[in-house]
Amino acid sequence: MFERPHGGERAILVSVNLVYSSEQNSSEEFTELAGSAGVTVVFKLTTTRNKPEPRSFIGSGKLQELSELVLAYKADVVLFNHVLTPGQERNLENVLQCRVLDRTGVILDIFAQRASSFEGKLQVELAQLKHLSTRLIKGWTHLERQKGGIGLRGPGETQLETDRRLIGNRIKSINKRLSKVSQQRKLSRKARQQAQLPIVSLVGYTNTGKSTLFNYLTQADVLVADQLFATLDSKLRRLVLPNKIRLILADTVGFVQNLPHDLIAAFRATLEETRQADLLLHVVDASDPERQLRIEQVNKVLTDIGVTDVPQILVYNKIDCLPDCSSRCYQVKDRTTVWLSALNGEGIENLYELLAKQLSSGTTHCQVRVPVNAGDLRATLFKNAVVLQELYADNGDSLLEIQMATQSFNCLTKADLRLQLVK
Repeated sequence: MFERPHGGERAILVSVNLVYSSEQNSSEEFTELAGSAGVTVVFKLTTTRNKPEPRSFIGSGKLQELSELVLAYKADVVLFNHVLTPGQERNLENVLQCRVLDRTGVILDIFAQRASSFEGKLQVELAQLKHLSTRLIKGWTHLERQKGGIGLRGPGETQLETDRRLIGNRIKSINKRLSKVSQQRKLSRKARQQAQLPIVSLVGYTNTGKSTLFNYLTQADVLVADQLFATLDSKLRRLVLPNKIRLILADTVGFVQNLPHDLIAAFRATLEETRQADLLLHVVDASDPERQLRIEQVNKVLTDIGVTDVPQILVYNKIDCLPDCSSRCYQVKDRTTVWLSALNGEGIENLYELLAKQLSSGTTHCQVRVPVNAGDLRATLFKNAVVLQELYADNGDSLLEIQMATQSFNCLTKADLRLQLVK
């Protein structure tokens, strides 16, 4: 759908400070986005306006200056750090005679390069098609009308109508496939719920070290890179804490300021893991001077996707990047904050302690005795609890070390007197 930038493609970045707008996109972050898309930034143009110009967003004077810069630097593409209307994109391309992409288009291109799983590729394609469906006319202006002449008159579709119909059919097809993927996720989630395994989801701004922390905790091999959206597809791994509490750790896509709504809608199946989580690890870059703003932006996206009542632990990562500081300076005694370095493991034990406190509040961890003739009771425990260890007494009884939801355990002990708690 979109032409992907090749290595070395020359780009000019345009950022406009809008006086009467409450939402301002960071120009530094947009530079990182451009680098993640694989382009070479040859010039950055900044300007200030009270409000966007309806036809070209930047006004005639800056448009003329931008046109001269495109020729001078031989730019192949102009990237706007704003959301442009289809008409504005078309007008800009007509004047500049090069491709123009807005902020949404850049993020979509990065996602298209990062997606590796079948589900991820479908989600990116869906977002691309929705974005492209309003921008078809700029590529087919010569086919807006049906051709005339002998044998060519009569009823029929224009090229634009044909493309819109094909895109609409493809969107329906992708939505059906994603619905099947969502059903498969529900089945997997149901199996995890039956096993009483709590789900802990890593969330946070992009490039805060979520994947590095995920790899450190689970010994996985998820891609780690110093770039935005290095990891796109969600990953799930089992994790056993030092106190033997077991959980599922989920690594999700990173958020970014003003994340396009089409992407949020397209990634609803992936973000479902965040909505269904029992606990969120909100990873923050401790060395980022705007970390408080990043926290607010992530919480805004969480609210947008319906995650409002899931408890959070704030994980301030990258303390190794702070000057003359160590985790000892940030020993926080509450149950919601921890400072650590996922790179060298400093402060990880504090995270383990917080996780254990948060997850054990509604969980019973004990050893029970099951009589040798109570095979049905033993099967029930293996189905509804996490069996950490099984030993056998001299008389053949099973000695099970289990982890189970406290409410379920209390109900089971009242309903079946054969279950004996080992002191």
